[in-house]
Amino acid sequence: MDPDFLPDVIDLDRPNIARIYDWALGGTANWAIDRQYGEQAVQAFPLAKALARGNRDFLGRAVRYCLAEGITQFLDLGSGIPTAGNVHEVADDYADDSRCVYVDHEPVAVAHGRMLLDEAGDPERHAVLHADLRDAEEVWEAALATGVLDPDRPICLLTVAVLHFLPDVTGVRQAIRDYRTLLAPGSAYVLSHATESGVEGEELEQIRKLVKLSERSSSPAVSRSLDEIAAFFGTFDVVEPGIVPVGEWRPEPGAATVPLASVVGGVGRKPGGRNDDAGPRSP
Repeated sequence: MDPDFLPDVIDLDRPNIARIYDWALGGTANWAIDRQYGEQAVQAFPLAKALARGNRDFLGRAVRYCLAEGITQFLDLGSGIPTAGNVHEVADDYADDSRCVYVDHEPVAVAHGRMLLDEAGDPERHAVLHADLRDAEEVWEAALATGVLDPDRPICLLTVAVLHFLPDVTGVRQAIRDYRTLLAPGSAYVLSHATESGVEGEELEQIRKLVKLSERSSSPAVSRSLDEIAAFFGTFDVVEPGIVPVGEWRPEPGAATVPLASVVGGVGRKPGGRNDDAGPRSP
């Protein structure tokens, strides 16, 4: 990485989850300590890279689902370091009026996001915030202050592969509840999360090793049950096929899927109608 790019404040003493995920997806915004941890993670869970890609593919399918439902605004919490298949890249392929605000607390993720969006040259439709997703009201106000999002129209809220780094004691459940309350009727919530529920044999042993290994990182992981994960949706209506392994969520014909149960995903809709003048789209 170019040293001129480095943010002023960055922790290089411990591996960082956002940078490790970037490494797993083939990115370059990571350091030796992150790559070393990543290699150890692959030893503990040999399909870790494939699962990271499967999670990224789920993100793309979920975004396209929302576009098909007429939702063109996105608030991506814990968005991580931009790599191929970012929310705004997927959305812009199908809707040239789509809008996206990214939120992350990792300085490298934020700096990379801002650089990427500067290159895109469309500040009216895209923004990046350096913030903690648990501060729901502050994040919401800052996101609206960018002028990118219209709170009176449906917004897709995303927490993809991030909540399993935030145990309940951090207040994350209340934060997600606050976001759900703030969203307009017809909005969507996209979630993916690690779990041991329904996982058996060698995969269960490996995911437990991976969770144990994460204790050395800046963000130790927590595995929740399917019921605990489902609770994040509150009263939102979870769309078919429900909360399932990410590779099984509306797979596209002919696309390769990751046959693992240890990361699940789902999409919920806020009751009360579409409240969207644009109507459905056909991505």
